[in-house]
Amino acid sequence: MTDNARATAAPPIDTRLKIAALWTSLLFIFAYVDIFAFFRADILQGALAGKVAVFTVDQSFLLLTTIYVIIPSLMISLSLILPPRANRLSNIIVAAVYALTILGSCIGEVWIYYWLGSLTEVLLLLVIIRYAWKMP
Repeated sequence: MTDNARATAAPPIDTRLKIAALWTSLLFIFAYVDIFAFFRADILQGALAGKVAVFTVDQSFLLLTTIYVIIPSLMISLSLILPPRANRLSNIIVAAVYALTILGSCIGEVWIYYWLGSLTEVLLLLVIIRYAWKMP
């Protein structure tokens, strides 16, 4: 590499930062796919009637949904502060479980925006797994 190329090359990004950034991106997509759903009459009417898919919106549903969002939110910080072994395991396990739940939520879904958002989420989770697997 020439001196000029070295001077303009970006410094390497720590794997932990890459994983934290991927979790952050995932959460933005989570939020926007859910927000966009409220432009759908079927979703909006169901929500107003206290239903989301087959679930009744009650204390338990909202508690479990909040926990579902808290976990990847915490993964942003945990990816930066956990020791390497715990970091690797937690990222691989949590990302794999979330990929499965996202794929499961696609069953019966016909809206393309939802499939695109879900596919993007799963791809981000696969990249998280790959980075965590190769983490030094």
